[in-house]
Amino acid sequence: QVHLVESGGGLVQAGGSLRLSCAASGSFFSINTMGWYRQAPGKQRDLVATITSGGSTNYKDSVKGRFTISRDNTKNTVHLQMNSLRPDDTAVYYCRMEITNTILRLTTAWGQGTQVTVSS
Repeated sequence: QVHLVESGGGLVQAGGSLRLSCAASGSFFSINTMGWYRQAPGKQRDLVATITSGGSTNYKDSVKGRFTISRDNTKNTVHLQMNSLRPDDTAVYYCRMEITNTILRLTTAWGQGTQVTVSS
């Protein structure tokens, strides 16, 4: 019912920056927590950052001070500003949103993933 579309990935040198975006479309009552996850080759998907509907944020320790998650509720979007990128940030990044649907049930939606590659 709800689809998430991601953009903003790419190739960047170490120390550079990228900004990821994710927009929700479809029918829903509200969006609760939004977040970003990442998965490197051969590894499990790992939480990067989350932001609640009230604006509270949480970050993976290794990205604190470098990444910033934000949301625009008027556009149903979440962003991840990534600065001071390192080669070990290389992964496919996935957007995730907890959504209350039109019959007031909590559901989870995932984006398609966007590749972030950081070269040394």
